[in-house]
Amino acid sequence: MAVDIVTFGCRLNAFEAEVIRSKAEGAGLSDTIVINSCAVTNEAVAQARQSIRKMKRERPGARIVVTGCAAQTQAAMFADMAEVDRVVGNDDKMRSEAWRAARDAFGVGTGEKIAVSDIMSVKQMAPHLVDGYASGLPRVFVQVQNGCDHRCTFCIIPYGRGNSRSVPMGAVVDQVRTLVERGHAEIVLTGVDLTSYGADLPGAPKLGLLTKQILRHVPELKRLRISSIDSIEADADLLDAIADDARLMPHLHLSLQSGDDMILKRMKRRHSRHDAIVFCNQVRRLRPDIAFGADIIAGFPTETEDMFSRSLDLVEECGLTFLHVFPYSPRPGTPAARMPQVARPVIKERARQLRAAGEAVLRRRLQAEIGATRDVLVESESLGRTEHYLPVAIAGERIGSVVPRTINGSDDERLTTYSVVVPA
Repeated sequence: MAVDIVTFGCRLNAFEAEVIRSKAEGAGLSDTIVINSCAVTNEAVAQARQSIRKMKRERPGARIVVTGCAAQTQAAMFADMAEVDRVVGNDDKMRSEAWRAARDAFGVGTGEKIAVSDIMSVKQMAPHLVDGYASGLPRVFVQVQNGCDHRCTFCIIPYGRGNSRSVPMGAVVDQVRTLVERGHAEIVLTGVDLTSYGADLPGAPKLGLLTKQILRHVPELKRLRISSIDSIEADADLLDAIADDARLMPHLHLSLQSGDDMILKRMKRRHSRHDAIVFCNQVRRLRPDIAFGADIIAGFPTETEDMFSRSLDLVEECGLTFLHVFPYSPRPGTPAARMPQVARPVIKERARQLRAAGEAVLRRRLQAEIGATRDVLVESESLGRTEHYLPVAIAGERIGSVVPRTINGSDDERLTTYSVVVPA
């Protein structure tokens, strides 16, 4: 049996899962389950543990390896689980030798299960071209950056990912070109802190220059998408690309986290409420149809009702379409975990209100699309995505193709369409 990967968390983990599969199978592992964990919340760690137990019940003969951010930050906890055969660190998981060592070390004692190196000592990043993407897969990820130099008070991820490091521009362009040649229509640039891209490279190129280089040197690329960014770090070249090249999708996901200035300061964020609103207005002037998503934390320590109401108001003031709501979860070792906490029922209620606001703005955006003609990337037999990442019900189209459709309705969850006749 092959290596099976169970992935939790971010898009970067999804990309790295394919690298892990290639490295592990290349090392000769078989009948092995790899849990690629996330550490962003307590719930994510609990889900990984539950998955480990479930997988062992279903496949008692399979070996289980745990890796990812939770494995990096809480290695001993996973090693203590009887179901776990090996714990592999976040940098180690990208290296063939770690998987060869795992193959040879199954059956060792608890203390010997851990193969986790010092993530803070990692200074460079090798490009990883994924060979395992199926030809014609609609959307694929390219990792251009890893780690984070910032220390937001709520966040454990820098300790799971290390400091910021970037893939050289030429290697990224080569990866994108290769994936396009293999038939992939949409490329998503991904990383932990994307807008810090390039600070560690010669000449310190920024994300905007990388984006322009991809668009310039891979003219056959149909669609380029950027995953989550920190708006305060968005550079002039990135804004130029958003304004000038239709192949850069009109959809940005922003790491906002709160709409209240005092909470932002206590989070140790680098932007203010005003900065967020100004950025969204600026980008909307450059690309009027832009769709914004955002991460927002509900119930951060010391958050009052007035402070929360400013986050709720920010949904409208920034014109957000997609909300990713995180009920605050104290992560051990972070400064926020030592601050006065908001009661769990209050956190849950605030998260519910934010999600309800997100559902309302998404419904409104779906309704506003009616009558528009969009290029839809066909993701499956029944689902596609517009340039703005809006879901579309679709049928009878080749997966991986991009087809023009006129929007004729919405069921409040996805759009419906009819075909557009394209002249020969």
